[in-house]
Amino acid sequence: MAQSINATRLFNASCFALITTALSFSIRAGILSQLGTEYGFSAEQLGTINSMWFLGFPISMIVGGLIYNTVGGKKIMQFALFAHAVGILLTIYSGGNYTLLLISTLLIGLGNGCTEAACNPMIADSYEGVKMSEMLNKFHMWFPGGIVIGALISKFMTEGGAGWQAQIWVIMIPTLIYAFLFWGQEFPKPKVEKAASVSENLKAMLSPLFLYIFVFMALTAISEFGPQQWVGLILSKSGADPMLLLAITTGTMAVARYFAGPVVARFDQTGVLLGSAILTAIGLFLLSRVTGGVAYGAAFVYACGIAYFWPNMLGFVAEKVPASGALGMSVVGGIGMFSSSMFQPIIGSWIDSARSEAAAKGLTGDELELAAGQATLSTMITFPLILIVAFTILYFWVKGRNAAKLA
Repeated sequence: MAQSINATRLFNASCFALITTALSFSIRAGILSQLGTEYGFSAEQLGTINSMWFLGFPISMIVGGLIYNTVGGKKIMQFALFAHAVGILLTIYSGGNYTLLLISTLLIGLGNGCTEAACNPMIADSYEGVKMSEMLNKFHMWFPGGIVIGALISKFMTEGGAGWQAQIWVIMIPTLIYAFLFWGQEFPKPKVEKAASVSENLKAMLSPLFLYIFVFMALTAISEFGPQQWVGLILSKSGADPMLLLAITTGTMAVARYFAGPVVARFDQTGVLLGSAILTAIGLFLLSRVTGGVAYGAAFVYACGIAYFWPNMLGFVAEKVPASGALGMSVVGGIGMFSSSMFQPIIGSWIDSARSEAAAKGLTGDELELAAGQATLSTMITFPLILIVAFTILYFWVKGRNAAKLA
């Protein structure tokens, strides 16, 4: 097996790096109200600060994929450490300066993208076959898992009277741990010789199979990140607790990813992706209809659906289009993050439209917000419905390709 003797340490280091990413996502979200109150930032300014996180992520992910073969994953993670550490310190000591907060959030986003760019191909090169898919899923469990941890830390620290600076310091803990674990370690070489050449990567990325995954990664990403951004706000008007919804969704995702190995071994990535699309559509349908406590069950179904999208799309590229290398994985991940950012204003416009329609029917207050939100969730079902068709085609495409190889 093409696994270095330090594969376990490298994998653990990668997990702490991804926890850093998750904490930067949830804790920064948790302190927004404090920043707005303390420094008088408008909602638009706070939104712009947050957008820097989403901007830096795909930029460094794609650039990292381009230079992975030249500089190696180790140097990319060294830059990630620099970006994370400086971004965290700059945030803490910004004094509420708007420009410094923009720069610090961008730096943290760049560090997060470098983590994906370096760690995904490193894990793919460290393990073979189903084990590789299992470890990619276990690696990606720490994004939802870290979000739960960060959300709880932010909640309890805020309620305990801790300032936002103290909460940002918490992000430095996993940063220092991954720096220690990566220290002095060598990254594995690409398993496929062609994967070490950018020209071969680009050639493989022009294959029909890669282009197909590239297109539909945009829809898997928005199926995951789109509703998650809005569902707590929408269903809070129905009596469901937003924090409990977050805990159920992200907690279920983390557990599902941890036990992904047997699931992928049984159904292959194509079967898992198809099943995920079906469960996501059912979950969104239920979320668009139910109220109160039943929403927690709907959130569980939805989480079971979206849990396997991101890691198995990357695993599919690594296993089925191996010559695309680190660049292929980074580009697929990058388009996923770009689509999440592009679709957010579109989803916002759907909510505005649905709100106007609900108001025209005479609804007001919480009833209006719930009706508008559920109508928007109904519209979002379009994403997984398209994916059900796309992944059914992919399932038979790959099955036929495998049969042809055997023949």
